[in-house]
Amino acid sequence: MSNSELATSYAALILADDDVEVTPDKLQTLIKAANIDDVESIWTTLFAKALEGKNVKDMLLNVGSGGGAAAAPTVGAGGGATDTAPEDVKEEKKEEEKEESDEDMGFGLFD
Repeated sequence: MSNSELATSYAALILADDDVEVTPDKLQTLIKAANIDDVESIWTTLFAKALEGKNVKDMLLNVGSGGGAAAAPTVGAGGGATDTAPEDVKEEKKEEEKEESDEDMGFGLFD
């Protein structure tokens, strides 16, 4: 990471810690106050756009959480989630049958 990126990162963290919106102007002001002269304005613009509308504190707190995994549907007392499950199973079976029919044709991917 270059000094420009590092300075912009630290400036963004300072602004986020003070609950101030991260904008290119505010980043540039903090960088100039730290007497760092070699930061191009493109870095402050990129960082500001990347962090726009995001909560930096939450991002830092959830670094190791992974995320991305979808939660499994839960079945309530009334069994509402089971009403749609048989339809999904039927659709999956139809798709599998189509794939099996390709194998019956006598040729495969590596033939």
